[in-house]
Amino acid sequence: MHLRRRLLLVLTALICLTRGATAADPEGFTPLFDGRTFAGWNGDTTTTWRIEDGTIVAGRPGVAAPRNEFLATDRAYGDFELRLEYRLDCTAACNAGIQFRSVRIPDHHEVIGFQADIGPGITGAIYDESRRRKMLAVPAQEVQDQALAAGRDGWHEYVIRCEGPRARLSINGVETIDYTETDTSIPLRGMVALQIHGQLVGTVRYRNIRIRELGTASRPAP
Repeated sequence: MHLRRRLLLVLTALICLTRGATAADPEGFTPLFDGRTFAGWNGDTTTTWRIEDGTIVAGRPGVAAPRNEFLATDRAYGDFELRLEYRLDCTAACNAGIQFRSVRIPDHHEVIGFQADIGPGITGAIYDESRRRKMLAVPAQEVQDQALAAGRDGWHEYVIRCEGPRARLSINGVETIDYTETDTSIPLRGMVALQIHGQLVGTVRYRNIRIRELGTASRPAP
């Protein structure tokens, strides 16, 4: 009887561990970053982007980033849910973001497309980078404060979910924006890219980057 009870306890523990692993790594999500290399990404990995302790890092303490730089996926995505964690440690010009449904400007360091913003007063907002060049939706400051308060050790989970013209953003489980694009000329497919903003003094870090494709958007990237 004693042996059976021990076996039952071991089996119960294994079931709990399995459930925990499933919750931490949802079925259908594919890692975009292997924690060691820039495989599947393109950008300035010589002077701007580097890998430290399994995270993608840009910027340095006490030094202003010379310009906007983007580390982009080689692949384009249409409808998807993207999950990642970020950490922003800066003393000036604190601004970064995650591009989605975007394309590079040929022979240029800039990109065109939607950006899920990171920075004081704009965290969880959507900006239209190098296209309309304006904020498309900005959450109330109390929503930003609530989302950021749920971070852990300076890290925040960002979730971007795109289905058709609709894009929903959340940080640390708090939805910040539910935006629907009304301009039918705007492409609903493109790359994902990580940004460091020009003049940022400090570092921005990204890790645990993974994606689950939900379908294919009807309009191709330009």
